Amino acid sequence: MHAKKMDKIATGILYTIAGIIVAILASLILYILMRGLPHISWHFLTGKSSSYQAGGGIGIQLYNSFFLLVITLVISVPLSMGAGVYLSEYAKKGRLTNFVRTCIEILSSLPSVVVGLFGYLIFVVQFQYGFSIISGALALTVFNLPQMTRSVEDSLRNVHHTQREAGLALGISRWETVLHVVIPEALPSIVTGVVLASGRIFGEAAALIYTAGQSAPALDWGNWNPLSITSPISIFRQAETLAVHIWKVNSEGTIPDGTQVSAGSAAVLLIVILIFNFSARKLGSFLHKKLTSA
Repeated sequence: MHAKKMDKIATGILYTIAGIIVAILASLILYILMRGLPHISWHFLTGKSSSYQAGGGIGIQLYNSFFLLVITLVISVPLSMGAGVYLSEYAKKGRLTNFVRTCIEILSSLPSVVVGLFGYLIFVVQFQYGFSIISGALALTVFNLPQMTRSVEDSLRNVHHTQREAGLALGISRWETVLHVVIPEALPSIVTGVVLASGRIFGEAAALIYTAGQSAPALDWGNWNPLSITSPISIFRQAETLAVHIWKVNSEGTIPDGTQVSAGSAAVLLIVILIFNFSARKLGSFLHKKLTSA
């Protein structure tokens, strides 16, 4: 009887803690949405921002956020896949491997502002890329590469060893086994990790303040020259993202309707991140069913 009573008490405490956490998260999300949704309109989502006049939008900042996300994923996904495959399938246990894993864990715990300062010193100043999308993408790659590498490695390690043995038993090479057997089996988990990392990249601000810049010059949507700073596909132009725009509006205080712009921008940012998180679950589940016929 005493054991059952203690079990009920412990279960009740755990449910209470879980309920408190859910209530805090739900109240925070509802608060941001209730403050921001009334200010969101088509003009707000597509219009140009203004530094001194009311009625500005977030069109360029929203585009910059998605474009920077794409460039960052183009750089970081192949690197994280290669590093994850090596650590999971080829790296032998030893001091060097342990040192690499320790470095990955240390890098994954660095504050984003430190990564931003590193990106400023290396990519903006040393490599002379200036405040640009490529500088921001490289800084975000440094910021997210350890987490994505660990996610890929864990996904591959979770594939049962019998899958590898079956591939080798059929006479195919180790690399072909990894490419055609192990990676497809781990693909749902890998995609989930990439999508979740995308939400983190999309909402990052501190690292981009020092690398991608704090201004959003007007874009010429008819100019598709990637070397032109007015081209929407140029990676060498400054690009104020949505998260940086929220920080800038609140810190400068020069826009008459800055509170409304900030609230609406925060709501849009939250909605996009929620979409990333929910789509990660759905996409991972869909791919798992598609690849395993479960």
